[in-house]
Amino acid sequence: MHTILVAIDFSDVTTKVIETAGKLAQAFKSRAVLVHVSEPDPDFVGFEPGPQSVRAVVARDFRDEHHKLDHLKQALGAMGVETVALHIQGPTADKILREADVQGAGIVVMGSHGHGALHHLLVGSVTAGVIKEAKCPVLVVPAIQRSPSS
Repeated sequence: MHTILVAIDFSDVTTKVIETAGKLAQAFKSRAVLVHVSEPDPDFVGFEPGPQSVRAVVARDFRDEHHKLDHLKQALGAMGVETVALHIQGPTADKILREADVQGAGIVVMGSHGHGALHHLLVGSVTAGVIKEAKCPVLVVPAIQRSPSS
């Protein structure tokens, strides 16, 4: 059975990414591995309210992300796709690439936010980092649908 690694960030493009990955998984009788990468635990030095309040916010956010990921797993399952969901922490592109290797992914499906060149220059792009280093094909689902005349 082939594996499709599906990188999820809960942005506006997530629904399209899930739909695309689901169709691919159905067509090729593949399993889907959903991966959401959260930021590493913050450095607590210098926070005024104290580390406990920050930890509570981080824990709440992590729990919310876990519930969203589980919902997406159920949505793919409803399409008849065998799905595994992973919620991990660390540098996003590195973790996606590592999981693609670990899972033996034949393809990575992820979204693009449609930011311009200046944004990528200043902030970087997880998608660009994955494309550059991936050992398998990467399917990028665009956030913005342009009309054929554009």
